[in-house]
Amino acid sequence: MSYTIVFGANHPLTVFAKACPGGVNRINSAAQAATAAALLIYFIIRLFFFLIGFSAVECGNVLGLGGAFFAALCAVGILSKEEKDKTAEFLLTHPVSRKRVVTEKLIAVLIQITAMNIIIYALAVGSIAAIGEEIPLKEISLLHLAYYLLQLELAGICFGISAFLRKGSAGVGLGIAAMMYFLNLIANIADVAEFLKYITPFGYCEGADIVSNGSLDLTLVAIGAVIGIGGVITSYLKYTKKDIH
Repeated sequence: MSYTIVFGANHPLTVFAKACPGGVNRINSAAQAATAAALLIYFIIRLFFFLIGFSAVECGNVLGLGGAFFAALCAVGILSKEEKDKTAEFLLTHPVSRKRVVTEKLIAVLIQITAMNIIIYALAVGSIAAIGEEIPLKEISLLHLAYYLLQLELAGICFGISAFLRKGSAGVGLGIAAMMYFLNLIANIADVAEFLKYITPFGYCEGADIVSNGSLDLTLVAIGAVIGIGGVITSYLKYTKKDIH
C-alpha cells in the first residue's frame, strides 16, 4: 500500500484521509510516524513560513539588499555631487556655513530613508490585514526596524565617504552595500568568520534569529550605531576643511 499526502488541502482531516485511504486501523506504526511527521511539516510550512517566514525572506530581499542599495546611493553622492555638478561654487558663496550644508543634506538622506520604510511598513501590515490574516505585529515590526537600522548605518558610512569624493560615487556606494551583504554570508557559512557579524549591519538582521528570539541583538545594534555615527562625524570633520574644486 502506498501513502500519499496531498499538500494544499484546507483541513487536516482531508489531508489525513488522503494520506491513509485504508483507515487508521490499517496503518502500522512506521506509517503513522511518517504520516504524522509529514503533517507536522505541512502545517509548519503553512502557518509559519507562509506568513512570518515569507515576510522575513521578503524583508531580506527588499529592505535588506534593496534597501541597503537605496540608502547607500542616497548618501554616498549627496556631498560629492556638489563638486561633480559644479554647483559647490554657487552654494558656498551664500552666507551658509559648511556645517549647515552637511546637516541639511544629512536630514535629506534621513527623510528619504525614513519615508521609504514607513510606506513599506504600512503596505506590509495593510496587506496582511487585507487578506484576513492575524497580524504578527511584534515580529513584523522588529523585522522592519532591523532593516531600517541597517539602512541608517550604511547611510552613515556612505555619507562619511561622500565627503572625501569629488566625482561619481554610485559604484562606491553599491560596492559597500554588496560587500557588507557578502560578509554576512561568509559569517553564516564559516564558523571562523563569525566575527564578521560585528562588522556588517546584516548581522543583526537575520530574520530567523529575530523571529525566534523575539528581539534584536542589542550588542550588534550598538556596534552598528557607533559605526554609522562615526561616519557622520567624519563627514563633518572632512567637509568643513575640504578644498572645494
